[in-house]
Amino acid sequence: MVEVWANRAASSEAAITKRHLRRLWGLPGTQLGVTAWPAARKQTLFGTWHYWWQAHLLDCLVDAQLRDPQPQRLTRIRRQIRGHHLRNNLRWTNDYYDDMAWLALALERSQRLADIGKPKALHTFAEQFLNSWVPEDGGGIPWRKQDQFFNAPANGPAGIFLARYDRLRRAQQMADWIDDTLIDPETKLVFDGIKAGSLVRAQYTYCQGVVLGLEVELARRTEDPEHAQRVHRLVAAVEEHMTTDGVIRGAGGGDGGLFNAITARYLASVATDLPGDTPADEQARATARTIVLKSAQSAWDFRQTVDGLPLFGPSWDRNAEVPTAGGRQAESVDGAVNASTIPERDLSVQLSGWMLMETAHTLDAGTA
Repeated sequence: MVEVWANRAASSEAAITKRHLRRLWGLPGTQLGVTAWPAARKQTLFGTWHYWWQAHLLDCLVDAQLRDPQPQRLTRIRRQIRGHHLRNNLRWTNDYYDDMAWLALALERSQRLADIGKPKALHTFAEQFLNSWVPEDGGGIPWRKQDQFFNAPANGPAGIFLARYDRLRRAQQMADWIDDTLIDPETKLVFDGIKAGSLVRAQYTYCQGVVLGLEVELARRTEDPEHAQRVHRLVAAVEEHMTTDGVIRGAGGGDGGLFNAITARYLASVATDLPGDTPADEQARATARTIVLKSAQSAWDFRQTVDGLPLFGPSWDRNAEVPTAGGRQAESVDGAVNASTIPERDLSVQLSGWMLMETAHTLDAGTA
């Protein structure tokens, strides 16, 4: 199946390249992903651009380079990084710690796996996450600056980055905070966060994914067996409560379009990177692998094909719909991006399908 998944990932990459990748404001040596297809003028001019979606686009480009190393893709990676920096007003940071964590992870992987590095940016991000740790206020690190909402979508990816950046002590503290504060005693799933001492009890797929990623990193890098035990528990909870017939549930378009693929990415890390040879370790790896591959097969089966290239739906267990230029466009409201009328129009949804195909390929190729 390696070649099957490689071909599907390549087709998904080609679809994003054709429909979404453009120079930023026509500037040579730059690139960003247009946030919709078909796109309105404001989107083609990058009046809207959605920082964290672009971080995942960079991550997918790194995935593709691992699958099929190509000089032209290295050029796209460099252009994506430069375009992001320029569009963000020549800064790497913004006010949202979850956004910054996603870009930090993508840049770290670009440096480690594609030899395209921004070490000063990585140092800047590490300082942001280390200095925002406020246990006296109930955290954790907050969702955004000057905010008292401490959540898994910020602490999970920031913790993964810090573990990979050799800041293990803080990464362990973040994992312990999540486990002590945000685990549902009934389902064993991860709650969204805590605000003013009260749980925000929403349970999103990507919250589970980032916590799995963090615990796998710590299981690999420490001798504490508790991290693997947490992975075992959470993989079982995801299978029971976050899948339908083994397929990861969708969360619509807008920001939600990326949630299920993030879950798949870190389930794949369980399958490939969780250490140990106990029956529980083997069960967790096998379950994670099965979920990812079932989800990928279902997403492929329910795709549409437009001009010979795939178009994915937000829910991988039902038919995708070809979007049109009409209706409501995805837009930011209080720090989150709502969905377009037809979610398939959103770059997030299509990135999710591409990420899933790359992730399925990693399970056969042995990369992560």
